[in-house]
Amino acid sequence: MCARVCGERDAPLIVGAGASGTRAAEASLARLARWPEVRAALVTVPAFVRPAAAGVLAHFARLAGTSPVPLIVYHVPYRTGQPLDAAALRALGSLPGVAGVKYAGGGIGEDAVALLGDLPAGFEVLAGDDLYLSPLLALGAAGGILASAHLATGRFAELAGAWRAGDVARARPLGHALARMSAAAFAEPNPAVLKGVLHAQGRIPTPDVRLPLLPASQGAVKAVTAALEGLEGSV
Repeated sequence: MCARVCGERDAPLIVGAGASGTRAAEASLARLARWPEVRAALVTVPAFVRPAAAGVLAHFARLAGTSPVPLIVYHVPYRTGQPLDAAALRALGSLPGVAGVKYAGGGIGEDAVALLGDLPAGFEVLAGDDLYLSPLLALGAAGGILASAHLATGRFAELAGAWRAGDVARARPLGHALARMSAAAFAEPNPAVLKGVLHAQGRIPTPDVRLPLLPASQGAVKAVTAALEGLEGSV
């Protein structure tokens, strides 16, 4: 269904194909050759084993050399336990076959600023922390891969367009409003609150999540619903 919807909207289909080990990740990527609709693969930095930066580079060089589609590095150190500085991310971005990074560093520190200030040719940064989309766009990010964009897709697209057009007066208040909504959506472990809101809107049949996650509280769902209503009414 995802392939059909992307085809109807001329949107690139990106799929997750991550694994901690290089061989397992290679096998996962090889299976993508069966689906010509897939345009890129989102692959996490190896978790648990925590190799040195040189090992991460070798891992992605191996994957990029055999993958049937370009790779987007998913940099999320608060989940993988593997922080990478700007130099390491720049080295990854210089690999043939690596198209970009989903940057979810948990904030905007000097590494994010340094990376965006000196990107390899053909390499793009996509915001991965919903809360920091607007400032990353202001710094030069190309876009974002965001869970809370399911709740206000058009407004997130509007924000990206405003920053690309240099419309700071429009982008700044919209970015703040979307950040408030995203913060509410992540008040409990993701994706419980998002699924709760989508269910309350009648867009998915159940709010259930798999253990060890638990369904979102009604208070969290109501907080996001109120933030969405405020977003439409004030920005």
